[in-house]
Amino acid sequence: MTKTNSSIFRFAIIFMLILQIRIQLSDESEFFVDRSKAGLTHVPKDVSPKTTILDISQNYISELRTSDILSLSKLRILIISHNRIQYLDISVFKFNPELEYLDLSHNKLGKISCHPTVNLKHLDLSFNAFDALPICEEFGNMSQLEFLGLSATQLQKSSVLPIAHLHISKVLLVLGDPYGEKEDSESLQDLNTESLHIVFPTGKEFHFILDVSISTAVNLELSNIKCVLDDNGCSYFLNVLSKLQKNPRLSSLTLNNIETAWDSFIMILQLVWHTSIEYFSIKNVKLQGYLGFRDFDYSNTSLKALSIQQVVSDVFSFPQSSIYKIFSNMNIQNFTVSGTHMVHMLCPSQTSPFLYLDFSNNLLTDTLFRDCGKLTQLETLNLKMNQLKELANIVHMTKEMKSLQQLDISQNFLRYDENEGNCSWTRSLLSLNMSSNILTDSVFRCLPPRVKVLHLHNNRIRSIPKQIMKLESLQELNLAFNSLTDLPGCGTFSSLSILIIDYNSISNPSADFFQSCQNIRSIKAGNNPFQCTCELREFIQSIGQVSSDMVKGWPDSYKCDYPESYKGTQLKDFHVSQLSCNTALLIVTIVVPVLVLAVTVTILCIYLDLPWYLRMVCQWTQTRRRARNVPLEELQRTLQFHAFISYSGHDSTWVKNELLPNLEKEDIRICLHERNFVAGKSIVENIINCIEKSYKSIFVLSPNFVQSEWCHYELYFAHHNLFHETCDNLILILLEPIPRYSIPSSYHKLKTLMALRTYLEWPKEKSKHGLFWANLRAAINIKLMEQSK
Repeated sequence: MTKTNSSIFRFAIIFMLILQIRIQLSDESEFFVDRSKAGLTHVPKDVSPKTTILDISQNYISELRTSDILSLSKLRILIISHNRIQYLDISVFKFNPELEYLDLSHNKLGKISCHPTVNLKHLDLSFNAFDALPICEEFGNMSQLEFLGLSATQLQKSSVLPIAHLHISKVLLVLGDPYGEKEDSESLQDLNTESLHIVFPTGKEFHFILDVSISTAVNLELSNIKCVLDDNGCSYFLNVLSKLQKNPRLSSLTLNNIETAWDSFIMILQLVWHTSIEYFSIKNVKLQGYLGFRDFDYSNTSLKALSIQQVVSDVFSFPQSSIYKIFSNMNIQNFTVSGTHMVHMLCPSQTSPFLYLDFSNNLLTDTLFRDCGKLTQLETLNLKMNQLKELANIVHMTKEMKSLQQLDISQNFLRYDENEGNCSWTRSLLSLNMSSNILTDSVFRCLPPRVKVLHLHNNRIRSIPKQIMKLESLQELNLAFNSLTDLPGCGTFSSLSILIIDYNSISNPSADFFQSCQNIRSIKAGNNPFQCTCELREFIQSIGQVSSDMVKGWPDSYKCDYPESYKGTQLKDFHVSQLSCNTALLIVTIVVPVLVLAVTVTILCIYLDLPWYLRMVCQWTQTRRRARNVPLEELQRTLQFHAFISYSGHDSTWVKNELLPNLEKEDIRICLHERNFVAGKSIVENIINCIEKSYKSIFVLSPNFVQSEWCHYELYFAHHNLFHETCDNLILILLEPIPRYSIPSSYHKLKTLMALRTYLEWPKEKSKHGLFWANLRAAINIKLMEQSK
């Protein structure tokens, strides 16, 4: 246990030095070399010359030479503890001018060769095999020395003289077996140190007379005290302690790893009680024997804090009430009894000056301090890791503690039944730790009204009830490791600034959390099973709108748990479109185009006669499909007619009396429907055949023409000639003027043709008829091949 404490101290110093060096260096990995536990038998040769920190502890190195560290001119920290070095020549460090931390503890050193040394701040030669103190004359030049670790089996006052003028912060002295055979009680009196830690030989009965009352010491720690076989009741050790009264500066005493009887333990307490010591700590105690009843003298003490930790007793026949009585009536401010298997503590017999009580890691039950009104000055009470079960009893216990501000009842078995109705906490309580219990949602109905810091992590809380008392003073709330499914709002916690709610069952946290909690400045909500769906989108956006320092653990601990395709994806990398998440917008996006399409179709049907065009396309497609089945040579026959005439039946008189006579007398072949349509074929098919066999298609336009559906068919097919699409085969004859408003909407093709193409207008004056016929014959005049009969 002593070795552990000294190792912790050395680690703290190493850490501080490493931190200081790393602040100064830009690339720390280049300067810190760790080769500990590497099975080395010598100092490695491949260490970079830029190395500042070298750790080669816990290896099998037996020798340290100048050449091993010659190139390490920048070395500041060398840790070579727990090896097998037996001899050391200090001169090996002459080429390491910046070396300030040297740890050679836990080796087999029996001798060192002195040499003008570097100005070390930390030198540890403890736990070695020295007979005499390894203090060289040259050590007196280490003016910056802050820590000195020594070991010896013999102490002589003269050995300390070389460093008597140095002011050393801490000295660790490990006394090896067989120390005590040639003991000089005054050998340490010339040490000049503020903190002295002496480790006596392990397992050896304490028969030493060493005077440890160093005049300059403020802190003293004594380890490995065993006085169980002493018939005089641990007289040697009590004698050593009695000499502490000679040093009025000594304010802190620690006894570590002590084995004694109950009577001797109480005598040690009593003796220290009347010294100048203010802080007394006893750790790792093994007690045995019977405790005889004795009074304890509480008068004339400077003690402010007493700490008793990790106590094991071999017997249980002693009257525990006597111990509890001694402890409960101590007139000190700070009292710790931890790790002792204590099952009870009495209420003080009078108003107690206790300000701080730490009874953690014991076996205390709900009966502790029941109906005790003597702890009115108590400010801090630590009862974690005990056997507490009913929260109502704890509430009742604190009711009379008028000054209590901090209470720790974590790691117990507490539960709360709201039907019990007893929930009158002391109003002074500001910090309450109830973590690691079996509390449920009902605990929120039993909380101190003025609490500022509340820890409820690792319980069985599933939700925060809505109807609870407002905690307007609550600033910090820890709900980690529960089963909550959503972030709590701040309607009940109006002053909440710190929320810890990680490791719960939150899948879709409320997006309005940050709006509800305006005072929040730190939230830790990672490591929850977030469902990366549309519901999470707004929460992620709200995180992006706050400071990154506010959301602790972001983004590393915020990951998708569902769906499987996104599992492990950080929330910051989860993206989903607004359209897919907004149902209303999605409906509008689908419905609006459908409505627009429907309106468009309606307009087309009403104003552009879309059904008619659909029928035409259907007829045209069927005819074309049949035409594909006709042999190619038949499709390529020469034209049979100069022109196909399309006209309304109401204009047939003009066609037969004027048009036909004037064209056919010039040997122009005309195709008319009444004489050239083939029986048995559909009208549409006959129209298409006539158009295809004619060089031109002549359309006689009049108000009667636009009223004829068949004329519309003929115009449509002539314009979309199946086999002569590139030909200019349309001739328009305007027999009578046609007002544009009289042309039906379905004749938009006719409107377009009349607007873009030149048409022949039938003149009313007979003098112009000759020119009209000449132009028309010229337009259709082409030599046709004679058709075989």
